[in-house]
Amino acid sequence: MILRNIALGLVVLAALWMVFNVRLPSLDALERDIEGLGGWGIGAFILLYALVAATPIPITIMAVAGGLIYGLPFGTLLSMIGVVIGCWGGYWISRGLGRDTVMKLLGSHAESVESQLSDGGFYAVCTARLMPGLPYWPVNYGSGALGVDSRTFLLSTILSALPGQMSLVAIGAFIGDQTVLNGVAVGVSWALVIALTIVTFRRWRRTRKPGAEADPESDSESGP
Repeated sequence: MILRNIALGLVVLAALWMVFNVRLPSLDALERDIEGLGGWGIGAFILLYALVAATPIPITIMAVAGGLIYGLPFGTLLSMIGVVIGCWGGYWISRGLGRDTVMKLLGSHAESVESQLSDGGFYAVCTARLMPGLPYWPVNYGSGALGVDSRTFLLSTILSALPGQMSLVAIGAFIGDQTVLNGVAVGVSWALVIALTIVTFRRWRRTRKPGAEADPESDSESGP
């Protein structure tokens, strides 16, 4: 218990320090820095993306930079590799810290994450990942803390992160090359995000209904 409290303090301090002190460079500066690394740029981009995805730092600029530097297809691929590695890392960090420690770390996100991930299912993780206003990192840490199966977490992360990453990368690709094709890609990818959000939310609600309906019945049967 003492070790976990110490770990909580260190993680909270590290997270707060990164939020207030770590600033990603502008898109132009990020593009110059990565391209300046030559052949090492791809590896540096993936590593930086993974580190950002495992922390409270917003991932938006990384995905947009991926499209600006590498274009839509390759930028989406590299962004997906980076974000999945980062999410996977956050998941396992939370497994090591334990539920109580992580739920304290999540702060204002704790209630929302626990409500969404309480059943630990595939659609629960997808819905939480696609929910507007909920960053990636609380879903990563909450999934590990609340006992979501590692395989379920990985598969749901890949599926639910893909349309969002593609939509942000498409914006970067359009900034770099304002063609009709890239403009259409922006519209299509965002439409896909909205459609997948609706589908996963409905499926998640459907999987929760039997349990929710069973409670009143069981209460009435066990009553006097």
